[in-house]
Amino acid sequence: MTVKLLDFYADWCGPCKTQDPILDDLQEDWGDVEFEKVDVDEHQDVANEYQVRSIPTIVIEDDEGVVERFVGVTQRDDLERVLEEAGA
Repeated sequence: MTVKLLDFYADWCGPCKTQDPILDDLQEDWGDVEFEKVDVDEHQDVANEYQVRSIPTIVIEDDEGVVERFVGVTQRDDLERVLEEAGA
């Protein structure tokens, strides 16, 4: 099973800059998870597909679809809990 974490952000977004080190740290320890950064300014079509209305938004999905969605700066513990539940 594939687990993917999509990070919807923009370069001008202050809270997104706060989220970045949390995700960078998480990515080092969760090598089996696919991490994908999606710049909402450059990829508005993808942001619309995932119904992203504010940033940062993190979407965790598996082969069956979206498992969880977080809006705003999200702490590592919350992300790890969902990754574990998703079978990562």
